[in-house]
Amino acid sequence: MREHDLQNQIRFEISRQRLGVSFRTNVGQAWQGERIQRNLDGSITIYNPRPFQTGLPEGFSDLLVIQPIIISPEHVGQLVAAAAFLEVKTQNRKPTPKQLNFLEQMRQLGAKTGIPRSVEDALNILR
Repeated sequence: MREHDLQNQIRFEISRQRLGVSFRTNVGQAWQGERIQRNLDGSITIYNPRPFQTGLPEGFSDLLVIQPIIISPEHVGQLVAAAAFLEVKTQNRKPTPKQLNFLEQMRQLGAKTGIPRSVEDALNILR
């Protein structure tokens, strides 16, 4: 199974069990240039290419989950929620040092964090 497929299964189950709202986050690098030529074989040629970073900072977790918090009567009507961060990995893949650092920083701030390798792992982290 691909990590992308596992992420989708986790997101579906979070929604189905009403454990929160999950967001797939993207971190990456792309290329841009002065001109892009589409070639007959489906490839492209970028003239004067230069890389740029896109999305969230490197190391940010795959899934951001916003979970409601049960609140006391004096806070009725206010949005009270907590964030959880899931770095989804298949059985043979390991998180990078930047991903581990990000998870640790979020954990120190009080967020639920983890590296689920299955849907059940993710649900256990969120409960």
